[in-house]
Amino acid sequence: MNRKIAIIVALQAFLIVMLFWVLVFYGKDEYESYMQGESEEEIETPNRVTTDKGITIVTLPPEAQLQSGIQTSRLASSDYRNALSTYGTVVNIDSLIDQRSRYLTAKAEASIARASLANTQQEFNRLSLLNQDNRNVSDRAVANAEALLKADEARVNAAENIARNLRDSIRQQWGEVLAAEATRQPETQAFARILQYRDVLIQATLPFDSPTPQAGNKISVIPAGARGQPIQAQFISASPQIDATVQGKTYYYLAPAEALRVGMRVSIKMPGNEKSVQGVVVPNSAVVWYGGKAWAYRKEDEEKFVRLSVSTDRETDAGWFNSAGLSNGDEVVTTGAQLLLSEEFKYQITNENDD
Repeated sequence: MNRKIAIIVALQAFLIVMLFWVLVFYGKDEYESYMQGESEEEIETPNRVTTDKGITIVTLPPEAQLQSGIQTSRLASSDYRNALSTYGTVVNIDSLIDQRSRYLTAKAEASIARASLANTQQEFNRLSLLNQDNRNVSDRAVANAEALLKADEARVNAAENIARNLRDSIRQQWGEVLAAEATRQPETQAFARILQYRDVLIQATLPFDSPTPQAGNKISVIPAGARGQPIQAQFISASPQIDATVQGKTYYYLAPAEALRVGMRVSIKMPGNEKSVQGVVVPNSAVVWYGGKAWAYRKEDEEKFVRLSVSTDRETDAGWFNSAGLSNGDEVVTTGAQLLLSEEFKYQITNENDD
């Protein structure tokens, strides 16, 4: 009986020991996970965002800037003048080419008639002398020569009148400058580029109160609705024709034909009448958007950055012109600004969780 009880006690002890080790075995992972979590909670990430007098400052050591690819550039002083925006059209010059061709034909016919006139004049003079010298030539021969002379004179006058009328027509439709170019033979290099479709003619409509363009003045044009690098167009002359869709004074400009097509509407920007304003141009690469506004990070020292508002009222080809906030010589982040903004967000989220 005692032996049987001893066996039972031994089995119970064995089961208790086995159960203990089973609990230890399966509880080890949970314990290690718990301990690891405790240790992770004790590891604090460096706080890179602070505030000073209400200004948020992001701090990033030089080595962290290098690893993150943070790059900066200094802003340079720039002058800005409000640009006038208007529209224009790439002009079809088929009618100008046709008028030029007819004009040159008329001038050629006048030259031929003039050469014939010189011969008939010489013949008439010769016969007249012979007729006066004892009537070696009959009066009828002299009369016939005179008739030929008058016919050639009439042909010269008719051809010259046609050429003159064509030139007046060109002047009425295209203005004095283009009329002079179109009727010149041989054509100038500038007009040859138009004929060869290397350059195109643009009729620009400027506001009534805008100053009259001068020789050498330029405007920036770009196909309406398109984006890209504007094309520089140079002033040629006033245009006698109007644009039925836009009210204003019309002028002709010359531009490279690369991206422009006949009949195309173009958007035009030109310097306004106001005095220029001094400031800086914030590069497009430096601008980040948050809360519907544009921002840029200015580098305060070797490792501190401050986010400043960027005005988007005055856009330029290189970025945004600002006359306040940022100044000449300020160093702004041009690569990695989005990373600094994310770091600032992370700080704000952490503060909200702590609250």
